[in-house]
Amino acid sequence: MQLSGVITSIIAAAACVSALPKPPVKRAVGGLTKRPPAQQVLLCQGANATGICHYEAYALDECHDVSEDFFHNTRTFAPDGDDFYCWPRVGKCADICKSPTGCTFGGAFYFDNPHKYDLAQIAWEKSLVSFDCHKNITTDGTAA
Repeated sequence: MQLSGVITSIIAAAACVSALPKPPVKRAVGGLTKRPPAQQVLLCQGANATGICHYEAYALDECHDVSEDFFHNTRTFAPDGDDFYCWPRVGKCADICKSPTGCTFGGAFYFDNPHKYDLAQIAWEKSLVSFDCHKNITTDGTAA
């Protein structure tokens, strides 16, 4: 009987430890495990994160072609975090941009961009083909 009492005590102690609140884990740049550093971006076919959506961590400082589901068919382009900005592009990553004004809409997408949940507001819902994201850097060269 004593062995069963010890086992019961161990199980009860384990249950108490697992019930303790865990300290919050601050999400690191690019998530917790993705290497090289990456940023989470939400892509959806519909405005306001509706329709078919895809949420993924994308490596920073690399160009990413969107999947066929979102090729010229993206209304939501939402970077997840204010440590990053992204440049949506009209051509594939392998394409050479020949536009004198660049092959993006002329501005970067930040976390608080007012158009990230509806690209139709800037007439880009049929334009997105690829994008690249970069870490925000302050004027003194440190990360934001």
